[in-house]
Amino acid sequence: MAAQEPDGAEQVALRAVDELHRAPMTEPERIAMSGALQLVAVVAEARRRDWPAARDRLRTQARPAALSVGEGNIMWTVFGPTNVDLHEVSIEMEAGDTSEALHVADEVDTSSLPSMERSFTFNLEVARCHNLRRADAAVLLSLMELEDLAPEDLARTPLARELMLTVIRRGRAMHARQAEKLAERVGVF
Repeated sequence: MAAQEPDGAEQVALRAVDELHRAPMTEPERIAMSGALQLVAVVAEARRRDWPAARDRLRTQARPAALSVGEGNIMWTVFGPTNVDLHEVSIEMEAGDTSEALHVADEVDTSSLPSMERSFTFNLEVARCHNLRRADAAVLLSLMELEDLAPEDLARTPLARELMLTVIRRGRAMHARQAEKLAERVGVF
């Protein structure tokens, strides 16, 4: 994925899923690893903008596996129903359906997620969805949640910085002032 070759990433992930049947591991480990690899394939399909395939794989492969193993961090995969939900939000956002992304996001509780990075990314994507809808108050609220979660990441993440500056430029005076204060607190200004 990092090499910007989604087809190759998808092929490697799906080949690895097939190989898991021969690997010496417990069944929950096999299911969690297989589900995590299915999510790699989902992301690859989304990067190719094949939304129907990404949605279908999420629904028919990743979600059943996640429901089978439950929440957890088996083999450091952070794989479970919440992580699948986070990927669904990402897919809908990237597909341009911010209403559906926000609808799914409303049902997600990341409080027990074992990865701060995934929680941060989720909240940043929610902020981005609100930004695409030009809902500056909601963008600001999401950014403030990110500040509580990881202020240092908020300051270093280009999209977060861009969203702060957008609210400062575009937002109503009250929201712009709050965004300026936020930017000052995290060191953007």
